[in-house]
Amino acid sequence: MRKLLVRGGAVLALLAASLTAASPASAGNPLEDPPSDHIVIDLVAMAGSGCRPGTADVAVSPDNTAFTAIYSEYLAQAGPGIATTEGRKNCQLNVLVHVPQGFTFAITKVDYRGYGLLQRGATASQRANYYFQGMSQSTFTTHPVTAPLDDNWFVSDEVPVAAVVWHPCGELRNLNINTELRVAKGTSTDASFLTMDSTDGSISTTYHFAWRQC
Repeated sequence: MRKLLVRGGAVLALLAASLTAASPASAGNPLEDPPSDHIVIDLVAMAGSGCRPGTADVAVSPDNTAFTAIYSEYLAQAGPGIATTEGRKNCQLNVLVHVPQGFTFAITKVDYRGYGLLQRGATASQRANYYFQGMSQSTFTTHPVTAPLDDNWFVSDEVPVAAVVWHPCGELRNLNINTELRVAKGTSTDASFLTMDSTDGSISTTYHFAWRQC
């Protein structure tokens, strides 16, 4: 069983003035428990060199506390005989979360996972951001993935309470999720790669919900 090797934490920079102004002022404090009604999430569109059509999907957890994004061909690689364009892969997912009437949500934590084979001397990183449709795009967070590595990697972003951006109450606004993987051979002489995928669905990116009533 492969263990998680690379761990990290970063603050997602989401406190743009326009985002704060768009938050539902009438909403109360975050709820301890999510709504009991079933949450539905639709993957509206996907684009990018790391997720050609049909190679990504999303699903809500049974307890409505999170949703996952699963990729099947998301791989960046570098080394002898590998085109330089293969060293950077990206994916943008556009999703629509259908919430029960009278509730709104925010993303408070994101866990990114994948697998890496990085030779000594190679460099690699993972970048990501997300934002609601019609709102200002948030700043990317960047996590270096340290070489050498031949195992799973894991990084996490947490949003401080003051910076949480709530989905506007009563509106249908898609959530845009942007991710990127980069690998460079550096001083290594062998091939290296970094993935954010899983053939069996056991490795996924997890977006954790916070809920409150409008």
